[in-house]
Amino acid sequence: MKLFIKDHQLLIGLQVVQFGLVFLILWLDGYQDIRTVFYTIFLGLFLFSCYLVYRYVTHRAFYNRLEKPMESLEESLQQTEQAPIAEALDQLLKSQYRLYEHRIGETEARKEEHMTFIDRWVHQMKTPLSVIELTAQDLDEPESSNIREETERIKTGLSTVLYVARLRTIEEDFRIKPVKLEDLVRDVNRDNKRFFIRNEVYPKLENERPAITVESDEKWLLFIITQLIQNAVKYSAGISGQMIISLYERDASAIFEVTDFGVGIPEEDQNRIFSAFYTGENGRKYRESTGMGLFLVKEVTDYLGHKIEMESFVGKGTTFRIVFSPAQNITSM
Repeated sequence: MKLFIKDHQLLIGLQVVQFGLVFLILWLDGYQDIRTVFYTIFLGLFLFSCYLVYRYVTHRAFYNRLEKPMESLEESLQQTEQAPIAEALDQLLKSQYRLYEHRIGETEARKEEHMTFIDRWVHQMKTPLSVIELTAQDLDEPESSNIREETERIKTGLSTVLYVARLRTIEEDFRIKPVKLEDLVRDVNRDNKRFFIRNEVYPKLENERPAITVESDEKWLLFIITQLIQNAVKYSAGISGQMIISLYERDASAIFEVTDFGVGIPEEDQNRIFSAFYTGENGRKYRESTGMGLFLVKEVTDYLGHKIEMESFVGKGTTFRIVFSPAQNITSM
């Protein structure tokens, strides 16, 4: 109704002025039969009101559609009513919808082409890195260690790029099955042995209940655990020589926990650490930070139905905790 009145307010104003002018002219001309004038104006207003009522009733669906926001793009294809202006609007919306679909298709095709190129490029870069590592083995120290350290950093960066690319199709790239947390943690520790030695931070595994098994995707869970362990090492180096990895149960839920005794996360950064590309105060000090690691961890845990918790105190350390719900903890079943 508001849109209808707003659309016709100029016409209503024009009619009021017109009737006022008629009355003023007749009065100035000396016409004395005021009742006839008022009756004529009343008839004019009555007919004009009937026109407005008819106009509103016959175009009510059209105005309601204009006032109500769309909840889906498919609504733009709905037919409003058999009226010229409504049909014109329907045609406009349909052409706009087809144009939108065409542009979206082009954008998705370019995006897919770009991501395919990134995937292939990352895999291609692994070969020369392996050759560099093999060549470095024949060099003397400390050159050999320095080269291997830099290649590991490149590998970590390439791995992050690959996981970011895979995140867009995670629904097609995961498989839920029973996963033994202890075995997965030991695999991560073995793969990062040189990383621990280089930073002089060593993990301690505390397993309150052996053979804790959860329902999850092994590949993505391996990435989550690796990311949390590497972060704990990176932000503990030079401050503490130990980090603790704990596996236990809490209220029938399975828990994977990583605790470091490093720099800790400032309170003003704690609410934003899971945002993409956010590095915070610690990220500016440690230039290797990309701001994508914890973002990916949060995205993947949410998709897999796990929960992530964090506790941190500046100068004392940080604890990250992955919680597997009772339904995902098949150890206690």
